[in-house]
Amino acid sequence: MRILFFGDIVGKIGRKAVTKVLPELKKELGPDLVLANGENLAHGKGITEKTIKEVMEAGIDFLTSGNHVWAEKKVIPILEEGKIPLIRPANYPPGTPGAGEKIIEVGGMKVLIINLMGRVFIKEDLDCPFRKIDEILDKYKKEELAAIIVDFHAEATSEKQALGWYVDGRVSALVGTHTHIGTSDGQILPQGTAYITDIGMVGAKKSVIGVDKSIIQKIFLTQMPTLHEIPEEGICIVNAVLVEIDSETQKAVKIERIDREVNI
Repeated sequence: MRILFFGDIVGKIGRKAVTKVLPELKKELGPDLVLANGENLAHGKGITEKTIKEVMEAGIDFLTSGNHVWAEKKVIPILEEGKIPLIRPANYPPGTPGAGEKIIEVGGMKVLIINLMGRVFIKEDLDCPFRKIDEILDKYKKEELAAIIVDFHAEATSEKQALGWYVDGRVSALVGTHTHIGTSDGQILPQGTAYITDIGMVGAKKSVIGVDKSIIQKIFLTQMPTLHEIPEEGICIVNAVLVEIDSETQKAVKIERIDREVNI
């Protein structure tokens, strides 16, 4: 099984880039499943039904998210209904709308997708992601799964690496999102889990993590809160990973960075 996973898609420029580049990547790479983190779809912060449909029409099969998932309040009924392929981090406290994991079918096989958030340098008061992953894996231990994919949306590299080692051999892949800066440490851990600290983003190249660079510079210079603006044209970087999984064993056999640039 071949799974293509895009980093955080940031704003309109990111959505347009996916629409432009994904058909080519599908021909080139032949993925069985295409995933992406979608918490920044709507002008860089939040998710709407319209932006979800736009990237799904482009070829994205399923979306994970993170702390910005709540920025657009209309997402709450979407998560509650569970009809659109979107999940939020599983370690939000009980009673939070939506689900944090979901089994989907891919070519007659079952794939479990799990979304978690880190706690280091994160302002939200979340449950422990380590204990939560144990709980989820125990819940689905009797399911016949071809693959288990985890999006760990976290700030600290140490926390991401620690969780990667913690689940080695128990999930097919753990990929990091959130920082929008891709890392070069993609690897197969000793017990067969594909790991990378951060996929990166699909967003404006001449920016600060997808946001107009002059605005971010102003914030650092003045320490005054300023509304973020997302560039809507120019060169867009497209960061993703391709993970190959042996569906008989649930073990990963390969992880490869996929990095492109496209003019929007």
